[in-house]
Amino acid sequence: MEKRNRIIYWIFTAWLALGMTSTGIVQLMKVKEEAEMFARLGYPAYLLTLIGVWKILGVIAVLIPKFPLLKEWAYAGFFFCMSGAIVSHLALGDPIGEVAPPLLLLVLTVISWYFRPASRKLAPVQI
Repeated sequence: MEKRNRIIYWIFTAWLALGMTSTGIVQLMKVKEEAEMFARLGYPAYLLTLIGVWKILGVIAVLIPKFPLLKEWAYAGFFFCMSGAIVSHLALGDPIGEVAPPLLLLVLTVISWYFRPASRKLAPVQI
């Protein structure tokens, strides 16, 4: 069971890392289509840089060993960013093709977080 969970974790985490890294790079490069989409959603252009940097740093935090609190923050950031993207697209009535990429990244985030090994979790708080 533990081996299965570790395999699930690494498969979903690899896809999450690939997805967040690639979209982060696209945002840092301010690719025309991405910049146009951000503008259409009503967000300022500087947000591309901010989100792109945080995605790359989040991937590093999730992949490196130790630092479980930092990992929790990275997962939370991914969750808030992707759920915000989903809501933004839905609010404008965008087609499913626009909603699917952040929805996929949100699902990858949740599954990676859920199946992370004990060594990547915060220790329980003792009261």
